[in-house]
Amino acid sequence: MKTIRMEEMTWPDIREAIERGFTTVVTAVGSTEQHGPHLPTMTDTRIGDAVANAVALKLGRALQARTIPFGCSDHHLAFGGTISMKPDTLRMIIRDYADSLVRDGFKRIVFLPSHGGNFAPVGQAIEEARRAHPGIEITGYTDLHGFVDVLYAASAEFGISQDESGAHSGENETSFMMALEGGLVAAERMVPGYLGPLGDAEITTIFEKGMPALTNIGVLGDPRRASAEKGRRYLERLADFLVKSLTQPD
Repeated sequence: MKTIRMEEMTWPDIREAIERGFTTVVTAVGSTEQHGPHLPTMTDTRIGDAVANAVALKLGRALQARTIPFGCSDHHLAFGGTISMKPDTLRMIIRDYADSLVRDGFKRIVFLPSHGGNFAPVGQAIEEARRAHPGIEITGYTDLHGFVDVLYAASAEFGISQDESGAHSGENETSFMMALEGGLVAAERMVPGYLGPLGDAEITTIFEKGMPALTNIGVLGDPRRASAEKGRRYLERLADFLVKSLTQPD
């Protein structure tokens, strides 16, 4: 096949692929939100799309459904440029996705959130979809802390601290985007944002009061040591981790 991206395929091509055993489908759940002064609002969607593509290829005999480009991003609205879905809206979108993909004939449906605010509603939607479609494997990776820890560990291999790596527009996400869409990264605007602790208390503050409660530029981390080389390594490491998580026994 020329592509595993369903939006680039015709319906006969998709049907033929499913008949040939491509009965797994992977979908990323991204966002459209501010990413500091140096990254585009498509950052989470673009990263999620690349990760989902890599995961589908590594799983084998899998297609990739179009990435959902919106998420739960109320905590970013103060900066502008953000389009946010209510959790119930996102859950219903995911349910509609699952319903459609089941009807297409897929037997295994994987949802991969790439934005922190999406992990909880995606997890809830997966549980609802499982109840609606017994006999279909509907799964995903919805452990936000585990997701962030993998990225921290990848950055640490290059001597990047957790504070620098950051959870939003820091070194890690910036490296991803330099590898994927280098022309959209405004390197001259890279400046450090919030570099303090980021535990449960700080995350609660962000979700309840918005990002400006911790950072006035919308950045958690320091992007200045980012590079495309690191971004390519991070993509590979994250995809490998997700594949292992999706395939290991419970």
